[in-house]
Amino acid sequence: MTTNIAADAPGATRPGPLADVRVLDLATVLAGPTCARYLADFGADVIKVERPTGDTWRNVGWSDPDDGVSLWWKYTNRNKRTIALDLKDEADHRVLLDLVADAHVLIENFRPGTLERLGLSPDALWAINPNLVVLRVTGFGQDGPYANRAGFASIAEAMMGYASINGEVGGDPMIPPIALTDEVTALVAAFATMVALHAGVGQVVDVNLIESMFHLMGPLVGAWRKLGYVQPRAGSAIPYTVPRGVYTSADGRHLVVSSSSDSVARRVMQLVGAGDDPRFATFASRVEHRDACDRLVRDWIAARTGDEVVAAFEQAEAAVAPVLTIPEMDVDPHVVARGIVAELDGVAMQGLVARFSATPGSLRWAGRRIDADGDAIRANGWSAPAG
Repeated sequence: MTTNIAADAPGATRPGPLADVRVLDLATVLAGPTCARYLADFGADVIKVERPTGDTWRNVGWSDPDDGVSLWWKYTNRNKRTIALDLKDEADHRVLLDLVADAHVLIENFRPGTLERLGLSPDALWAINPNLVVLRVTGFGQDGPYANRAGFASIAEAMMGYASINGEVGGDPMIPPIALTDEVTALVAAFATMVALHAGVGQVVDVNLIESMFHLMGPLVGAWRKLGYVQPRAGSAIPYTVPRGVYTSADGRHLVVSSSSDSVARRVMQLVGAGDDPRFATFASRVEHRDACDRLVRDWIAARTGDEVVAAFEQAEAAVAPVLTIPEMDVDPHVVARGIVAELDGVAMQGLVARFSATPGSLRWAGRRIDADGDAIRANGWSAPAG
């Protein structure tokens, strides 16, 4: 089941707050194109440039049985116009340069030096359009010893400390089963692009996977340098707050409890009958008595059904949630009421990442076929009609 908020409904034709922003998306795979998708969702005119044989992302993952096109493609490249260009072909190269002249942003995620070898160095682009923002998304950044290495989300998660702290006690390091770093980097890149546009000058914006991932790690490097502390793998626990983790109810439901606010933690302790116990009065004391604190919560939940636990936590204004599968999430009443899952051209996907009361974004079409807008763009450039 999918529901949409009317103001943001798929197919809406409002221009959007970024309607005056023109973006050339030369990137492939995930972080770069997803950055462009965020901009397109809020009205930017994004032209997706892919090679004549088609972007590899069209064939990744699960395919739509209606046309065989990847669901990843339809989601990541929604709201974009598409044109197929061979950037090594003189005529196609000229088409791109004509588009550059009136663009505001060019997004690419080639390895450092590739854009230059194609005759599209930032200096060459600025000779045509001095105010162009050139967003360069890579694994390791534009310089440094690893700049030319192949970089993917899992590599960043391995290198920047995430995998080392993710996993069960005594178990092996683990990387996430989603493209976590790519998704985070896309948000970083979208933010950085808007900052650069606000600055109003042509410049290179260097966004990369490892530094985006590193910003998720909080103060762990400071804890290492100041205190010699290295966070161990601890399953669902974290070192500075308890109770926190996955617990099992009497009817076998998995529930997540979080108490990262001191007031919430005290309410949880009150709920499980330990509100007056000085061992659990503060963050520090709860961490000191972690095992006892966690055992109290675990036993209390194990003696009740999942529904009873959720109702009691809600009454106590404490944080709890059932662990939902994707099918369960899809029909959750809050997800349905908020229209969190949208449907676009027959494909269910995430709706808009943020809601604006006065200038909302909109979903207009899913990722399109190869060169769907190519003839119109070649003939009329940015003025070619969209959709």
